[in-house]
Amino acid sequence: MASDSPDPDRSIRPVPALLPAELEPLLEDPFSRAWAATPSGDAGRQRLLQRLADTRAAETGMQTVRRRHAARDTVAPGVLAQWLYRADAGRAARPGEPLAARLFDLQPGAVLPASAVARADAAAPVHREWLVLQGRVHDAARALDLGPRDYHVLPAGAAGPDWRSEHGALLFLRESDIAAQPGDVAHTVLDSLAGWPDYAPGIRRRVLWQRDGQAALLYLADPGAQVPVHTHGHDEECLMVQGELFLDDLLLQAGDYQLAPAGTGHRVTETDTGVVIYAHGDADLRFI
Repeated sequence: MASDSPDPDRSIRPVPALLPAELEPLLEDPFSRAWAATPSGDAGRQRLLQRLADTRAAETGMQTVRRRHAARDTVAPGVLAQWLYRADAGRAARPGEPLAARLFDLQPGAVLPASAVARADAAAPVHREWLVLQGRVHDAARALDLGPRDYHVLPAGAAGPDWRSEHGALLFLRESDIAAQPGDVAHTVLDSLAGWPDYAPGIRRRVLWQRDGQAALLYLADPGAQVPVHTHGHDEECLMVQGELFLDDLLLQAGDYQLAPAGTGHRVTETDTGVVIYAHGDADLRFI
């Protein structure tokens, strides 16, 4: 039965005009580091510099990828892939760490075959989670027809779909080493049927999949909503689906991705525009 919850698109304000493109580099390294290093006797400036230092320290080890900067590789005719994260095979995995996270951009009429998704560096069958960010895809053999915010999970070892898009689509894929358990089968969560259960003031949360303290989630936050200071028992991944979000002093926009390793935390999580976020991490946030 369809949900009677508000349409997420109506609760998210249009993103305000940004600075001219030619000014954007001035907000990023190395300029931001140079400004932060300039001494000053002004108390207000010192407070700002301290906040910049605290933010830089808090973000140590966090990995942020902006979609507009991520390299693009052709993996099939009409299909471009962008890497958001790839685990280092030379060390032990952190709790909840993904093996990889990618975006796939399908042009109209393109097909993304399962063979193009498989990775030669995968040592064992992988657990895969798909999320449609834009457009529609289908797999006739599995009777799958997915649109925006629809989610499809495949347990390790399950055969993957051959996605076809008539009018173009943008897909997110997360891969992990979660082993399949008896009874695990592929399942789909459709946006139109799943609803948005209340989670906190101004925030609704949809649980897509969960096991052993970690979960795949969609969050819908109203303009002005905030999440209190919290830490991460598992790696926390945030993929921006719609709107804008501040994670501490870092602004994330649609298509941007951040991985915060287990043991880190976020002091500030807030949105001015309202936002839809895909997150993978603790099933229950650890508030301080």
